Amino acid sequence: MDRNLALEFVRVTEAAALASARWMGRGDEKAADAAAVDAMRKAFDSVRMDGTVVIGEGERDEAPMLYIGEKVGTKAEDAPPLDIALDPLEGTTICATGGVGAISVIAVAEKGKFLHAPDTYMDKIACGPEARGKIDIDKSATENIHAVAEALRKPVSDLTVVILNRPRHESLIAEARKTGARIHLIGDGDVSAAVAAAWPDSGIDLLIGVGGAPEGVISAAAMQCLGGDFQGRLKFRNEEEKERAKRMGIANPEKKFTMDELATGSVMFIATGVTDGALLKGVRFMADGKAKTHSLVMRSATGTIRTIEAHHDLKRKPKG
Repeated sequence: MDRNLALEFVRVTEAAALASARWMGRGDEKAADAAAVDAMRKAFDSVRMDGTVVIGEGERDEAPMLYIGEKVGTKAEDAPPLDIALDPLEGTTICATGGVGAISVIAVAEKGKFLHAPDTYMDKIACGPEARGKIDIDKSATENIHAVAEALRKPVSDLTVVILNRPRHESLIAEARKTGARIHLIGDGDVSAAVAAAWPDSGIDLLIGVGGAPEGVISAAAMQCLGGDFQGRLKFRNEEEKERAKRMGIANPEKKFTMDELATGSVMFIATGVTDGALLKGVRFMADGKAKTHSLVMRSATGTIRTIEAHHDLKRKPKG
């Protein structure tokens, strides 16, 4: 995969972040998400690739833009075939309420290298490089917390575990608290949280709990770039979702997916901050029609991690 594409993709996440950031704190999740989707879709038109959205906003009937199966890119004869996993605005509620850690994110792989995950839930666990190979989604939260603490050579009381604050996690949170670990509850945005578990100085050591399956694939791509670890198992809400997963090629709905089964080969992970978070600063709108964005660009092939602070003159950017 051409390394120069990474800088093309960061322009795509920047466009989505700039568009959705104007809706920060205005209480309209749908408008914020629609702005991000529309801007990202338009920005894809300038990228030289034969891209297929495999993780997107949903099925075509439910998502008129950036739906699963949609073709994106310039589609020139020499354009490389790529699979795209995306979330134009991860953390729609975060953005709408002016909260912490909303991002625009894309993961890219060679064709056929992402799991085509259905739009359902996924039980997840993620950690950084030092604890790689030590976590197991089949084990209890207590066992995993102690395993990561031992790998990091720190007492459990110094370990920080991030969990989505949801009613379904009441017993999980209670168990984690009994270990004596520090618990960081988040309202949304578990891609950012998973990346934070492998990011130096983020203050996060482990992610556990159930979130979106599409976000799980994107998180696995990030972990491939960071050298961390990730496991997931699909959690279906009904039989219809399970049957749909089978139609998408998932033969064993109960399978424990490793990071390499979710995202493999040469992958890229690109994200731009929408609101301030532990990983990225949010969009800053400056005087005289200027703005500043903060992005993260990672490649698994080389392990290169770039942070990009871009200054935009919005008066000179093309409209549409």
